[in-house]
Amino acid sequence: MALSKRDRRIRIRKRIRKRINGTAEVPRMSIFRSNKHIYVQLIDDVSEKTIVAVSSADKGLAENKKAKKEEIAAVVGKRIAEKAKDNKISHIVFDRGGYLYHGRVKALADAARKEGLKF
Repeated sequence: MALSKRDRRIRIRKRIRKRINGTAEVPRMSIFRSNKHIYVQLIDDVSEKTIVAVSSADKGLAENKKAKKEEIAAVVGKRIAEKAKDNKISHIVFDRGGYLYHGRVKALADAARKEGLKF
């Protein structure tokens, strides 16, 4: 029996998470993408804490309903990079969450790189 799209993504996500681990100095940048919003967190897996979190559902971004999803993802990427700089984080480990590196995920990653995050 063939896997559903969601089950396939979860299987890929588990395979990625076996190899990727974040620390306080180099946290893991985890992405979750829903139909409406995109969420991103910087996570320290050693202490199991979220250092910084940004989403498109935040007050400043939720008001911009006319923008395309990729444009909103780029703004979220820019904002997470700014918050990471405020917490003195310059290097991260990128966890795409089982999604293809395409579209909104790529737009978010490119915007974060432009703002100075290294991964």
